Amino acid sequence: MVEVADPTEARALVAEAEALAERLARVRQAVGRVIFGQDQVVERTLITLLSGGHVLLVGVPGLGKTKLVDTLGTVLGLDAKRVQFTPDLMPSDILGSEVLEEDAHGKRHFRFIKGPIFCQLLMADEINRASPRTQSALLQAMQEHRVAIAGEVHQLPLPFHVLATQNPIEQEGTYPLPEAQLDRFLLEIDVSYPDLAAERAMLLATTGASEAKPVQAMTGIELMAAQQLIRRLPVGEGVVDAILRLVRGARPETTEIEDVRRHLAYGPGPRAAQALMLATRARAVLDGRLSPSVEDVLALAEPVLRHRMALNFAARADGVHLSEVLDRLKAQLG
Repeated sequence: MVEVADPTEARALVAEAEALAERLARVRQAVGRVIFGQDQVVERTLITLLSGGHVLLVGVPGLGKTKLVDTLGTVLGLDAKRVQFTPDLMPSDILGSEVLEEDAHGKRHFRFIKGPIFCQLLMADEINRASPRTQSALLQAMQEHRVAIAGEVHQLPLPFHVLATQNPIEQEGTYPLPEAQLDRFLLEIDVSYPDLAAERAMLLATTGASEAKPVQAMTGIELMAAQQLIRRLPVGEGVVDAILRLVRGARPETTEIEDVRRHLAYGPGPRAAQALMLATRARAVLDGRLSPSVEDVLALAEPVLRHRMALNFAARADGVHLSEVLDRLKAQLG
């Protein structure tokens, strides 16, 4: 069990967690003034940021994905930039490039011009509309928080998060993200249509003479402190065992569930277990609790695992859905 042994340290941790929970309540309230009917999406996006990860928002156009990212940049006090991914976008359009300059004395030298990736919150809008070559430009940045240009390494600002939006892959003109890049995203979040009451409230709030604007409720330094606090929260052995059973049970090579072994082409790696461990802690803090439970594991199993596993050809031919396999996996945890 991950625990705090010193009573004084434990009391300090409780006080910090309670203060963070209050601050996060203000953050959610600030976001809620602008974003309507997407409470679960907002919660899971905040979980990702508190865990220090990146998020992939999947949904059809017009559901507020772009507005959510813009709003979070303001509310969290982060330097946010947006890149519209298109088929003709090049890696240098994201990372930056070196240009040859000549000074007053005729001496030539290269100068690096930073791209939009040098920010704290990068919105990769419609990421699957760019070519695989351009998509892969984000790989090193997402994992190592740095980029290498012409053999020189450039550190990115901290905190650094990528919030990418993606159109459903069935739409024309899209390029599915490779498995290696999907694994870099802590959560994949489905953005669905709002319910009637939320859509009514949104309609009235956004078509009047004035519209609510997001206000800052946190800073980048406070977010980094929160990320460190999340890593210090205690986790019970039951939760650790549930995470391991879930992740290992989703691998055809190690699962004891025949249906899973028969339907899956590949399963999640150790990064999925790390993501679940951090995300469950973050969810507990958002709910005002000091440690996660198995219920947190079950609630976050799908957004953490869905993009890290795939059905085999036979399962797809039989009409099996990945959600059915995930439900079978969650059922073993009770």
